[in-house]
Amino acid sequence: MAELLRGAPVAAALDEKTQLLVSELSDTGVVPCLAILRAGERPDDLAYENAAAKRCARLGIGVLKEALPQTVTTAELLEKVRELNDNSAVHGILLMRPLPRGVDEKLVCAAISPQKDVDGVTGASLAGVFADSGQGFPPCTARSCIEMLDYYNIETRGKKAAVIGRSLVIGRPVAAMLLSRDATVAVCHSKTADVPAVTRQADIVVAALGKAESVGAEFFSPGQTVLDVGMSWSEEKNRLCGDVAFEEAEKTVAAVTPVPGGVGTVTTAVLALQVAEACKKQVKR
Repeated sequence: MAELLRGAPVAAALDEKTQLLVSELSDTGVVPCLAILRAGERPDDLAYENAAAKRCARLGIGVLKEALPQTVTTAELLEKVRELNDNSAVHGILLMRPLPRGVDEKLVCAAISPQKDVDGVTGASLAGVFADSGQGFPPCTARSCIEMLDYYNIETRGKKAAVIGRSLVIGRPVAAMLLSRDATVAVCHSKTADVPAVTRQADIVVAALGKAESVGAEFFSPGQTVLDVGMSWSEEKNRLCGDVAFEEAEKTVAAVTPVPGGVGTVTTAVLALQVAEACKKQVKR
């Protein structure tokens, strides 16, 4: 049976780093602060907001919640983003997405100050990820994948990696980050011919396509490490499940992340760390 790569110890290790940074900043009279900007009351947004706020509060990071109605306009959201950009007490901005229908999401994301973009939604942040320049911050979930590999000492240099999914939230940035760590990366998507043939050749597989249990036994081979980024509610099983058919993968691969309890557990820890890192950079500047 495969080794379970649980997210809780990874998150705990990241929290230790965050606490050290927060302590250093507090010694200079600065308290890192995250602004969470939400439009509407989607249950998944509220759940993530609450989880992020609880972790930040526990680590000594201030939280400013900005909740706008579902009927908010693009102009109103842009004005709120400008207010947060100009607020020197705010060091990171988390925009809950997707935004309500009718709002220009690309425009709102682009309006966030790159220095305060702690979830990698701006073009400047993504450019930093793709160029490996160290500028800006990657999307939290993409960095969570890398933090999982680091914590469990899974080698990437010279290894083959297959990423299923090409979104700017996970697929493309995590592929770029794996490339920066000297992996040879294949990015699979809806137009890829015979995805299982590609993934079976990989040492590391990242499943990030957003379709419940759609990655089955035919995608895997012995010795692989599998990171399951998906999270969906299965009506049939009456529980949360990932993109990977876990029971099938577990019989074949060397290591796999569970859902829940895997990559998703690390995401808010990465967010908190990136808020503290953003604060430190702003104080130095």
